[in-house]
Amino acid sequence: MRRREFFEEQKLKRMVYVFSITLVISIVLFLTVFVMYNKKLKEESTESLLNLGKMSDIVQNDELSEASSSLDKNIAKASNTVNTTNTAINKATNTVSNTVKNTSTNKTPVSATIQNQVNANTVNQVTNNVVEEKKELAFVAPVSGEITKDFATDTLIYSNTLEEWTTHSGIDIKADKTTIVVASEAGTVESIKNDPRYGLTVTINHGEGFKTIYSNLLTSEFVKENEVVEQGQTIGTVGDSASFEVADEAHLHFEMYKDGTLVNPTIYLK
Repeated sequence: MRRREFFEEQKLKRMVYVFSITLVISIVLFLTVFVMYNKKLKEESTESLLNLGKMSDIVQNDELSEASSSLDKNIAKASNTVNTTNTAINKATNTVSNTVKNTSTNKTPVSATIQNQVNANTVNQVTNNVVEEKKELAFVAPVSGEITKDFATDTLIYSNTLEEWTTHSGIDIKADKTTIVVASEAGTVESIKNDPRYGLTVTINHGEGFKTIYSNLLTSEFVKENEVVEQGQTIGTVGDSASFEVADEAHLHFEMYKDGTLVNPTIYLK
């Protein structure tokens, strides 16, 4: 009986080794093709630069410098991708080695071990390590209208309501009462509350450290907290709920934060 178990364990080990070798060979072949392709790309780009050099009477020196800089960036990105994949291969090899070491004492079927340890860990790690370019945020005006009061945190602006000079943490965009207010950019509704100064307020978190604040609203029943909204989606209507700006004409009070700090929204609005 022990002899039979011994042969079964040897057979399982051989299966695991064959699988690990096949996996590593497949990844190495992929890397080889990838590196050859990037090498070819570099050679073609270099040849193009040489041809451009011969046409220096037509192409300006600053354009050649820009092309060379672009080539260096492409090569650097390719190198980073290769390094990332190498890291994934090392992790895959370590995972398979640990599986082989544990086979003699672990009675879990080899097929289940491979599926759970290699497929779940290795494949997911390779997928998660793929470099994805982040989408650049492009904010749009939440309502269309004239800016009647500018952003002013370092200077003072006269408040008709308070009848004194004070700072202003956002911009006021003129709009008739009940005008539709839309999300300036896609994000998640972080909160909906009644601010004691600026009235009914919706806050949207856009990621990348950005938040937008929509105040002096009349209604906000179009969205709810933790809801994911798209750019241009209706989130409320203009009202007159801001006690600190009740003497001003109808408007939307709009604020923006970057990494927890108030910033001028007009810098980011497209």
